[in-house]
Amino acid sequence: MNVSIDASFKSLNKHHEELCGDKVEILKTENANIMILADGMGSGVKANILATLTSKILGTMFLNGAGIDECVETIASTLPVCKEREIAYSTFSILQINKNGEAYLVEFDNPMCVFIREGRLQKMPYTERTIAGKQIREYHFRVQLNDCFIIMSDGVIHAGVGQFLNFGWTWESMAEYALKETKITLSASRLASILIKACDDLYDKVPGDDTTIAVARIINVKTVNLYTGPPADMTSDNQLIHEFMEGDAIKIICGGTSANIASRILDKPIKTSLEYVDATLPPIAYIEGIDLVTEGVLTLTRTLSLLKQYIKGNIDYNFFDELDKENGGSKVAKIIIESCTVFNLFVGKAMNEAHQNTDLPFDLSIRMNLVEQIKEAALTMGKEVHVKYY
Repeated sequence: MNVSIDASFKSLNKHHEELCGDKVEILKTENANIMILADGMGSGVKANILATLTSKILGTMFLNGAGIDECVETIASTLPVCKEREIAYSTFSILQINKNGEAYLVEFDNPMCVFIREGRLQKMPYTERTIAGKQIREYHFRVQLNDCFIIMSDGVIHAGVGQFLNFGWTWESMAEYALKETKITLSASRLASILIKACDDLYDKVPGDDTTIAVARIINVKTVNLYTGPPADMTSDNQLIHEFMEGDAIKIICGGTSANIASRILDKPIKTSLEYVDATLPPIAYIEGIDLVTEGVLTLTRTLSLLKQYIKGNIDYNFFDELDKENGGSKVAKIIIESCTVFNLFVGKAMNEAHQNTDLPFDLSIRMNLVEQIKEAALTMGKEVHVKYY
């Protein structure tokens, strides 16, 4: 299967708590993607410690090939025991999706996973068994392109209890809402943000419990090629543009000089938009065969700012409103966040006096620094990144 996993999560802390009692780990290996959601008993510091220990132990053991029996037994014997209740308690869900399409899901006391396939809610068959005194559900299945999985802590289905709803959101109501939003959203991050906002609204902005949504979507591998900066040697212009144009990728050029080089090599004119949709950024342009052409340093600076905001988790409706804007910076950031699994950077190393402090070595120039930071941001987001310098 030539597919990839788009995974993201969002959490709400219980009202007045600085730490979240839920913890999510998203792990990638050469052969699999693993998503773990642990929900520590209670709230605050103790719950955070329980959830963190649980997710870290499970993640480490799964990465090293341990089976679920060994993992659960280790959790049962490792978690500190509450003196008052004489139990150590953290619920968890683990979703493992292998590159060959085989998938495994195990749930202990968390709400059931919402599984969406071909625009419909699906019931997955599962088996129940007891490990170290804990009743768990296990699922084995194969994934398909466009499958969507939503795992959650119980704060989700309790949302609205005693406020807007007598008995909380309920799993069925949440699943129907998730199905509707899945059909109109592109990325896991946007879907997670929409679902967590619904929880926050039902809690009337005063969450009565730690609340977490984690989303995994099965998507096609999506390649993005971004070219910026003229090559150090003009004789490399042809090679750079031909390599940049290879393959079925979304193609972005950032920089006026870079666009002129592409226009000359491809023998296609540059058509600049007359719409100044953002007074602080130059308008975008068009070259036949190129998906997006923008100005360089200012646009990449805006792009980097949005990527950093995304990584910090400070994403809500306002963030996605900014991401949907028609300026070059928002457009580049949106493509990297929502339409990219493989990110190829083609970077020219020619000096640009407008962006270069002559007292600094080249790798500290503004443009090169931006490229380096964007590369690191994409890696942090789980993208496969390749950089080629000319």
